[in-house]
Amino acid sequence: SKRDLARRRAVMPQAHFFPFSYLVRDVVAMGRLCHRGTPAATQDEQKIDEALARVDITHLADREVTRLSGGEKARVTLARVLAQDTPIVFLDEPTAAFDILHQHQTMQICRDLARAGRIVVCVMHDIQLAASYCDSIALLSGGSMRAWGIPDEVLTSEALSEVYSYPIRVSRLESGELIVLPETR
Repeated sequence: SKRDLARRRAVMPQAHFFPFSYLVRDVVAMGRLCHRGTPAATQDEQKIDEALARVDITHLADREVTRLSGGEKARVTLARVLAQDTPIVFLDEPTAAFDILHQHQTMQICRDLARAGRIVVCVMHDIQLAASYCDSIALLSGGSMRAWGIPDEVLTSEALSEVYSYPIRVSRLESGELIVLPETR
């Protein structure tokens, strides 16, 4: 059923559109609706509070969601996903509306969820963030999978230059971190 599916997987869409002026807390609480009538419902308030705190929007809880910036709306959407508390999480461009701080906080949240045993699937164009945080990467091109594996194997200068039709250089710092940079023409 749709309800069972909602208890198994949460989805953060790329667009963060809220047609009504719900309060931020109420939007995050919507992630818990699939647990209504189950033993998990006893944790609703705790999960909502944890999600608000995890994405640093507790101070926005009583604001109307339609009055927020794009980045704040994205954080509300992420908090709703976290409150849903599912074993599988799908995120479509989860960092697109964020500044550098919130990009890294969001990717750390994804990493923490994965380390806790959840399946986390992110669609993203920010290759550098993917290289820094993802355990495995599927590189897509023209609707087909070009490569799949650990970042070191997938994110090569040759593969990325081919996929993006633009020269890209992949280097490794002494720390082991991959650096992905477009070549200047």
